[in-house]
Amino acid sequence: MLKAGDKAPEFNLSDKNGNTVSLKDFKGKKTVIYFYSKDNTSGCTRQAKAFAELYNLIKEHNAEVIGISKDSAVSHLKFAEKYELPFVLLSDPELDAIKAYDVWQEKKMYGKTTMGVVRTTYIIDENSVIEKAMPKVKPDTNAADVLSFLKGGAEG
Repeated sequence: MLKAGDKAPEFNLSDKNGNTVSLKDFKGKKTVIYFYSKDNTSGCTRQAKAFAELYNLIKEHNAEVIGISKDSAVSHLKFAEKYELPFVLLSDPELDAIKAYDVWQEKKMYGKTTMGVVRTTYIIDENSVIEKAMPKVKPDTNAADVLSFLKGGAEG
């Protein structure tokens, strides 16, 4: 797992419209990158809707929100339209960013061990350095926890 103080790995991924988006596009802003497993699943939908609800408040702290999963750009487009998500969703089917940010890990479910995305959020500062790493976040409180951190800085 990456930690506070680490340089955030650069990425070039497609958004829901097929445009290439890079971390460097957000230089000068804080960037909230949350990794989730799949569009339209209950936990991931609750998490996305919570970020959508708090999006304007997060932006007030000079921060942008990016959701990354291995879903396709087409899936992201439908997901964003269905739930009116105002932030960037990036498609990472090759797991480039997912592995670079160390969120592709063993998961145990129903007694089976599989590899998958562990729900993780990183808050990255204006110079692409990780300010806060939030492993195994809860979908219902993740956005509020991010906002709380942005309001209180390192204490949040």
